[in-house]
Amino acid sequence: MSREAPTSAEGPPPAAGAGPSTLPALVEERARTAPDAPFVVFDDLEGGVSARTYREFAGAVNRTARLLGDLGIGRGDRITLLLGNCPAFLDLWFGAAAVGAVIVPVNTASSEAELEYLAGHSESRAIFTQAPYLETAGAVARRCPRIESVIVCGPGAPSPAASFDALAGAHPDTPPPGPPPGPTDDAAILYTSGTTARPKGVLVTHANYLCAGRTVAGHIRLTPDDRHLVVLPFFHGNAQYYSTMSTLVTGASMAMTARFSASRYFDLAIAHRCTASSLFAAPIRMLLAQPRRPELRSNPLRVVLFAQNITPAQLDEWGDRFGPQLLQLWGMTETMGPPIMNPLDGERRNLSMGRTVAGYATDLVDDEGRPVPRGRPGQVVVRGTPGLTLMKGYYKNPEATAATLRDGWLWSGDTARQDDAGYYHFIDRAKDMIKRAGENVAASEVEAAVREHPGVFDCAVIGVPDEMRDEAILAVVVPRDDALREDEIIDWCRGRLARFRVPQRVVLRDALPRTAVGKIQKHVLRAELSKSDERSR
Repeated sequence: MSREAPTSAEGPPPAAGAGPSTLPALVEERARTAPDAPFVVFDDLEGGVSARTYREFAGAVNRTARLLGDLGIGRGDRITLLLGNCPAFLDLWFGAAAVGAVIVPVNTASSEAELEYLAGHSESRAIFTQAPYLETAGAVARRCPRIESVIVCGPGAPSPAASFDALAGAHPDTPPPGPPPGPTDDAAILYTSGTTARPKGVLVTHANYLCAGRTVAGHIRLTPDDRHLVVLPFFHGNAQYYSTMSTLVTGASMAMTARFSASRYFDLAIAHRCTASSLFAAPIRMLLAQPRRPELRSNPLRVVLFAQNITPAQLDEWGDRFGPQLLQLWGMTETMGPPIMNPLDGERRNLSMGRTVAGYATDLVDDEGRPVPRGRPGQVVVRGTPGLTLMKGYYKNPEATAATLRDGWLWSGDTARQDDAGYYHFIDRAKDMIKRAGENVAASEVEAAVREHPGVFDCAVIGVPDEMRDEAILAVVVPRDDALREDEIIDWCRGRLARFRVPQRVVLRDALPRTAVGKIQKHVLRAELSKSDERSR
């Protein structure tokens, strides 16, 4: 695949620059150069607030690393993190990195079947969880022979021997023995929903994490005086890549909340003196739906990154009510840093994804890899080095890796067009991907669950517009007989899928529109259902 002039931005590669090249080296440097500087404030939203300096964080990381060593977990071993936002997530992430182990963060809403696949496919040797998820974790551990232990972080452990706090606290806070990891060693497997029936595991190296942090920190000019407000879940790449890593590479600090709270978001920003944050479009709409409170306009936030489109009216209302600059961006778990962002200075076009970020090269191509003219739609591709500026690959999936990483370019599957000023405008997402309140839901995963119902002959799942949560999931079902009811399908899915993957609507039909070769024509379904909704209004 050849191009004469890919879109690019001048500047060093995102992973370039002097400084630590691995996660434990970065933590050690921060503890050495700014030991008493604040690193993280944790607000559990129940009245409990705790804080750690960089020195205290480094000590917790070292204790965790030594605990993992005692459990026999070392270089290349995987551990599953079934955790909400909490300090233990950070301890395990960086403690695992210190001994060369690999974290596998998973959504806390995962069903037993989903968690079993992720823990089994990743060949994890332990599950670290919290009391509310212990029953699910225990059931999965009994079905996955490689899982040797289930350890509970925080209160509710069945015994001291299963308590992360007790076990880690019994170890010294000095660095663990053994050789340190290398920059291109794996540090995480982040599973992302794809267009196939199973999620794919993105291999993230130490260098990848540093690339992500340096990209974001440089673009928004983060300094040690800044503080991130982190409300998105840590089992997603966003909170890891954009917030935590940009904090660490600059020596800034962050305030982490147990979850997102629309009613308290700006109160938290004010209380914890936060200057930066990251959101999706759905949380932004939830914030705008809150009652007006003029005092929130005095919040200290200076910049809020976001992904996915919001309307011009919502942009105007955000500025009027809250003030901080919004910067829309585009990135994937596979791209590490966001290759496309709106500028902090100059003209922001927040109805677009932005322009190419310094150090990246991006392009729009047709199905044959030929660049398309500006103004014409094409697939977004990103140039980089696997394991450094792009993902290393998909875990145990060479076919998907080869399809996505081609000749130094990552093929995103997302379609966009570029205007005359170089801003990218999103057109469509990767095939069959549904955006549900910041979650990526692969239609095929939902279809697979629906088709297991004995009363279902066939089905197709699509996303339909939802004013609050980006898209709702709609299942179009062809029943085997007239006895099937719509609510049966929803109840069936509730027992087999995470809550955010369960369809909100079910439509029964006699047949699905298909092409001459038998492929379901989802665009026809969307058009037909859209017209039907208009007639019913």
